[in-house]
Amino acid sequence: MFDSAPLLRDVFGFDDFRPGQEEIVDAVTLGENVLAIMPTGGGKSLCYQLPALLREGVTVVISPLIALMRDQVRGLQEAGVEAGALTSGNTPEETDAVWDALEAGRLKLLYMAPERLAAGSALGMLRRINVNLIAVDEAHCVSQWGHDFRPDYLRIGELRRALNVPLAAFTATADAETQDEIVQKLFDGSAPRKFLRGFDRPNIHLAFAAKDGPRKQILDFAAARRGQSGIVYCGTRNKTEVLAQALRAEGHTACHYHGGMEAEDRRIVETRFAREDGLIVVATVAFGMGIDKPDIRWVAHADLPKSIEAYYQEIGRAGRDGGPAETLTLFGADDIRLRRSQIDEGLAPPERRMADHARLNALLGLAEALRCRRQTLLGYFGEQAAPCGKCDLCDTPPEVFDGTTPVRMALSAILRTEEWFGAGHLIDILLGSETDKIRARRHDALPTYGIGKDWSRPQWQAIFRQMMGHDLVRPDPERHGALRMTEAAKPILKGEAQIDLRKDTIRKTSRRPAVKAMVSEEDAPLLSALKAKRRALAEAARVPAYVIFPDRTLIEMAENRPATLDDMARIGGVGAKKLERYGDTFLEVIAGEVAAVHPARRKLAGRDQGGVYDRLLEVQTQLSRGPEGIDKPLTCSASQLARIAQMRGGDARALEQVLGERRTERFGAAFLDVLDQAS
Repeated sequence: MFDSAPLLRDVFGFDDFRPGQEEIVDAVTLGENVLAIMPTGGGKSLCYQLPALLREGVTVVISPLIALMRDQVRGLQEAGVEAGALTSGNTPEETDAVWDALEAGRLKLLYMAPERLAAGSALGMLRRINVNLIAVDEAHCVSQWGHDFRPDYLRIGELRRALNVPLAAFTATADAETQDEIVQKLFDGSAPRKFLRGFDRPNIHLAFAAKDGPRKQILDFAAARRGQSGIVYCGTRNKTEVLAQALRAEGHTACHYHGGMEAEDRRIVETRFAREDGLIVVATVAFGMGIDKPDIRWVAHADLPKSIEAYYQEIGRAGRDGGPAETLTLFGADDIRLRRSQIDEGLAPPERRMADHARLNALLGLAEALRCRRQTLLGYFGEQAAPCGKCDLCDTPPEVFDGTTPVRMALSAILRTEEWFGAGHLIDILLGSETDKIRARRHDALPTYGIGKDWSRPQWQAIFRQMMGHDLVRPDPERHGALRMTEAAKPILKGEAQIDLRKDTIRKTSRRPAVKAMVSEEDAPLLSALKAKRRALAEAARVPAYVIFPDRTLIEMAENRPATLDDMARIGGVGAKKLERYGDTFLEVIAGEVAAVHPARRKLAGRDQGGVYDRLLEVQTQLSRGPEGIDKPLTCSASQLARIAQMRGGDARALEQVLGERRTERFGAAFLDVLDQAS
């Protein structure tokens, strides 16, 4: 069995695996075909990066976005790993460096976009470079009817067959149907070893709200989280620009992002978001996949997402560092009509349209939920959960009422107008309004005219929206959005079933307090100083700040205040390479001037052998002039002490080979005692 612990510590800076990682790493390292479904922020990348270092040859990583690949390559290189990417965004020098490393046999991980597989030369190149593993990130992109379909992902199965190497596929978003499609397209239907590590992100607070002045709702939400990095997703390009301007007018640092922008302008926004603290990006869903920024504190949807998978993927960009994060999703009747019409007017076959309506229904069920949202969300992915206590419905349980009577009134009005009208006209009928449209069609003579006066217009709007959310009615695109009943509505209309509705869904969005401080008031100034140092280093290296250290590492430094390199090496996320590169710099921020440490001792920082080295040095000082203190001074070099510190057990012959006869005579017995005590 492979021993992954030293690499986990020395390269990636972690003492332990996160839940579920170790058995995936073992399976991938052993060359098994693997499908791993892990929550965003659960450490998917480690599950193929670490095996790549344990296996011979090159691991090819297929990843969907250049920005993601570049960030991962930078992070690996910072940790001392030979990694490279072949992308259209490379400079000639970067591409030359990748080829040089491949030809020299040094490169361990090669990142490629799926589109590169379309080039005829790609397969020949991959045959030559000793590929022994294919890792596929965002594997759900192979699903032809999914929300992130990438046609070139369909070539990966062919690549696996041609190279005859194991394949490990990773995703955070895959319902049972998508999992089946991944197995079929990437593994030719032969079952890989499957790891389902749960979909729960307990650090993310879930909240939905009915639209009631949506611009103000978003501005209020952002105002309560001023200075924190966030994303606002919008349904249209124009709305991203308008809302970004509104946020800037309120004093926020905000920019917009959508597919209609020039490529260079999009890259500028991506780079700013990766490097700046507290930036808000207002974007269409074109922004997001591959965003690896760990300290996004909130995600808001100004419009309803396309499906529950898209919603899960998009909110999953918040809180990747494990710290608390918040979400808000706004929705209204217009959103529901738009999503229904997009499905009905699309080119998909009937069975696919039916499946897409079902997926939208699942999202609307989450939006209109009467109990814990996390239970509803996880239930969609086949997981059982207790009430979470970390969603808006757990914070403030909604008032519900028996909505059977008003729903039957609404259905009756739809039926008596032969399903030719939208909610606005139907509400006018129920309220007994005197409009030209009602008089012209003689709808004031209907039995349903004026029977709904016990409810206000806003209440009726909420009732109709909830009816669409429960899929009792759907807009008919052939009748310009007129509402038609579904089969689910008929038992209610006939008095055979009842339905509960939320009483107060038209309500001002609660202004929850901002996410609690990441550190105590006492440690906050030090954390700010550490972030400032990180930003200066990141700007000098032209990399995102989290490539130097993620927030959670700086937080641990601020709380634990390491005073030595050994202490620093025990901080999560500080591997051997980063300790060597940045250890002194951050220790100076924490503790002021740092005593010089010999490079030989520095390499042992954080290991047991470092303590052995220190005891050997102490013994040497005591015996430098002999046991009586009268002999000629004699010492060992730092490299000799380091070699001895790493010996196992008391091997006198090996000790003499390192020290020579004269030093062995002076220090040998005492050094062997130190080694014996340490073993």
